[in-house]
Amino acid sequence: MLEENLNLRSVQLKTMMISVFQMNIGGSEWVIIILVGLILLFGSKKVPEISRTLGRAAAEYEKAQQLFRKGLEESVKPTDAIASFQGPEIIRPVSSEREKLETIANSLGIKDLAQTDDQLRVEISEKVKQSM
Repeated sequence: MLEENLNLRSVQLKTMMISVFQMNIGGSEWVIIILVGLILLFGSKKVPEISRTLGRAAAEYEKAQQLFRKGLEESVKPTDAIASFQGPEIIRPVSSEREKLETIANSLGIKDLAQTDDQLRVEISEKVKQSM
């Protein structure tokens, strides 16, 4: 029984020692501790200068971040050739391969529709390559 009491007291003492070292410090208390530490390290005259320097650094960081975002957005924008290209206007489903070729040729500005299907395909391919 005495031994159990000693063990219990030992555990309680260890718990109390641990709780003394574990301070429940919140976020605002850490800010105060850091400010006091800065004043002790640098003196009260240097703290405003350090604050200005940190503010300028944060502003430069934001500026660089905005420039990066702007450059990224511009690189993703479609080029003028792609943006200006509009495919053929689809009115209804085509009934034949020839009708599809003629519709595509008209949308690309190919006027000579008296060609064979293979000749139209070649001319359409060339026209598409030129537009890119």
